[in-house]
Amino acid sequence: MKPVVPVLTALAVAGAFATVVHAQSPDRQIKYRQAALATMGYHFFGVLAPMAKGERPYDKDVAARSAKFVNDLAAMPWEGFGPGSDAGAPTKAKPEIWKDKARFDKLAQDMQAETAKLAKAAGTDLASLRTAVSATAKACTNCHDDFRAK
Repeated sequence: MKPVVPVLTALAVAGAFATVVHAQSPDRQIKYRQAALATMGYHFFGVLAPMAKGERPYDKDVAARSAKFVNDLAAMPWEGFGPGSDAGAPTKAKPEIWKDKARFDKLAQDMQAETAKLAKAAGTDLASLRTAVSATAKACTNCHDDFRAK
């Protein structure tokens, strides 16, 4: 079995159940969003950023694969920020998320737009990957600065 198949299967299953996350307990919502963000972080900070920094050899196929995962996962965590999920399992999500949901949602959309660009650029060449990684990291930071506890 190709290593991509289990990941794609997990994404499909998670995506199918994403719409029912709001009906879950706050703890389950928190764990759901943390899992999506952690997996996205694995591919971004563990694969793509090191390539962009020259700490890992650039491989267009590996970069394209990880960028696709990042882009697919970028649509998932937001279902886990439902009502009541500001408390429960340990979380770094600040209460400001629920106080300024419109701004939070806008920053989430901005990040998703950057991950879409990342997915297109990653397998092109190293310079394109570097530009897209930088823009995606900035989009993540824009949200984390105001909505994630240190």
